[in-house]
Amino acid sequence: MKPTSQIATSDIDADTMLEQVFAWCAINTGTANLDGLARQADILAKAFSALPGEVEFVDPAPVTAVAADGTEFEKPHGKHMVLRVRPTANRRILLTGHMDTVFPKGHSFQGLTWLEEGVLGGPGVADMKGGIAVMLHALMAFEQNAGAGSLGYDVLLNSDEETGSLASADLIAETARGKLAALTYEPAALPDGTLAHARGGSGNYSVIITGKSAHAGRNPDDGRNAIVAAADLAVKLKALHCPDISVNPAKIEGGSANNVVPDHAVLRFNIRPQSTGAGEQFERDLKDLLSTLEAIHEISTHTHGGVTRPPKPVDEKAQKLFDLVRQCGAELGQDIKWKSTGGVCDGNNIAACGIPVVDTMGVRGGSIHSPQEFLITESLAERAALSVRVIQRLDEGALS
Repeated sequence: MKPTSQIATSDIDADTMLEQVFAWCAINTGTANLDGLARQADILAKAFSALPGEVEFVDPAPVTAVAADGTEFEKPHGKHMVLRVRPTANRRILLTGHMDTVFPKGHSFQGLTWLEEGVLGGPGVADMKGGIAVMLHALMAFEQNAGAGSLGYDVLLNSDEETGSLASADLIAETARGKLAALTYEPAALPDGTLAHARGGSGNYSVIITGKSAHAGRNPDDGRNAIVAAADLAVKLKALHCPDISVNPAKIEGGSANNVVPDHAVLRFNIRPQSTGAGEQFERDLKDLLSTLEAIHEISTHTHGGVTRPPKPVDEKAQKLFDLVRQCGAELGQDIKWKSTGGVCDGNNIAACGIPVVDTMGVRGGSIHSPQEFLITESLAERAALSVRVIQRLDEGALS
């Protein structure tokens, strides 16, 4: 084969990549489908064993959630896969992806279909089993060509990215520590290959509201209506929505029969802070709102959750990595652009560790998180060639 610096798209085994996408996407790996995730992890471990490192499975960290009745329960997750290559190397990078999809075991969107020539539809084809294939084949090409040997790397494939990586956040931070740079294989932000640049953050909250029940006809004023308090809180939260932070009250659960003053409600909402400061200000505002709400409605509250994806600004170190990717793309005839986005991913967590990251190194496709998800198949080899060149430049000391 050619030296790594001269690898082209045509040097990548696109047929094998597409076969792997078909096989991997045939396995349902909704985040809660632990059997499917275990099967997928075993298959991926065998595929990544082609690389010169040790594969291990890491147990998920404990994660709790709030049920509709306000009780807290532990939420099970699948194991995560980690591969470490040349762990004692002076310069090391991190490559990350996720096995899970948003489509649960019982979802109707399970099969793969050719939508048109070169466009494949199916669950996870873009987000992100196609991306995992890009990562694997880029690393295989890097290892098989001249120059590999001095750069070390960790590969992390987690099982819970689609629900916020709560069971893998500590593992992400641990594997990111000390790395020169990171590449994450989410699909491109646009079908033309545009990368996601700066990202806002994200936080999910559940506020449990406890009031007092009473008969709606005989003594309604003796009750304290938790549903009314939840609705009041939802309106007040929405009033905090501004360019610096998006606030989305999403669901109110609770209540009982029409003739009972409800003594219980759960309000669930999401925020998207554009900066760390905006997230911190929201926490202060929320504390004040809840204090006011408790006084006005004579209820009590308990809050679960918070910001789990910190905002991802692009600092000077990160911009150098973006510029490197663009330069490598130009050498391959790929016009690499980028744009800021409101979406979040594990790139947010990695950037919060101070590690420069480009988190949309995966395939070109679109309509992710919907039954219209698609993959532009020519991008499998195209994006793998791009990754090979970026990794080789990092091996040569591009960011050192």
